[in-house]
Amino acid sequence: MTTPGRGLHGHVLDTLGPEITAGEYPPGSVLRTDELAQRFDVSRSVMREAVRVLESMYLVESRRRVGVTVRPKSEWNVYDPQVIRWRLAGADRPRQLRSLTVLRSAVEPIAAGLAARHATAEQCAELTECALGMVAHSRGHKLEGYLLHDVAFHRVVLEASGNEMFARLGDVVAEVLTGRTQHDVMFEDPDPAAVTLHVQVAEAVRAGDAARAEALTREITVGALQELDILAP
Repeated sequence: MTTPGRGLHGHVLDTLGPEITAGEYPPGSVLRTDELAQRFDVSRSVMREAVRVLESMYLVESRRRVGVTVRPKSEWNVYDPQVIRWRLAGADRPRQLRSLTVLRSAVEPIAAGLAARHATAEQCAELTECALGMVAHSRGHKLEGYLLHDVAFHRVVLEASGNEMFARLGDVVAEVLTGRTQHDVMFEDPDPAAVTLHVQVAEAVRAGDAARAEALTREITVGALQELDILAP
């Protein structure tokens, strides 16, 4: 089924992208666009558009007289949200989740400390609203609602840090949190201690307490890693 708004090349990507990231086409594999066009029952122009998207992610490269070649994993744009989504959907999920959660543990505590110094009144209010939304959805198996507030919370922290590099990681963190929920790498209800920590981070940021905001966020990321030990060993 073609993804709404993405056209036929989106249909191709939804299948071919996960196949590449899952290793079904190892690095160095040559993909023939005419054969792929026949397989997916699309025109060559549609196939070329799909290849251009894969090239933008550094998953493949096109060479004259050779074809479309799968790049080594070390060259992939592993920060691309779509690449993250595809990898989380495959057998590499546990390692991918751990890698991304370690990234979060390195970045988010520092971002929270900076947010306590730089957050605007509006951003502080947003953080509080998100944290309260997480509390409201933390019981009764309301993981989808909880996820919306959780993603928004971490986006605000990264943006409020005032560091444009941290802010650009918002999509990466969103994919990690979404992937954990969609692939059942979450408890049926969030850990109450983690929910409380988010409320406390919002309070620390509002109070301008950088050390406390950083320490509390570090507790959140440590807890996320410990959950992976149980749910995605």
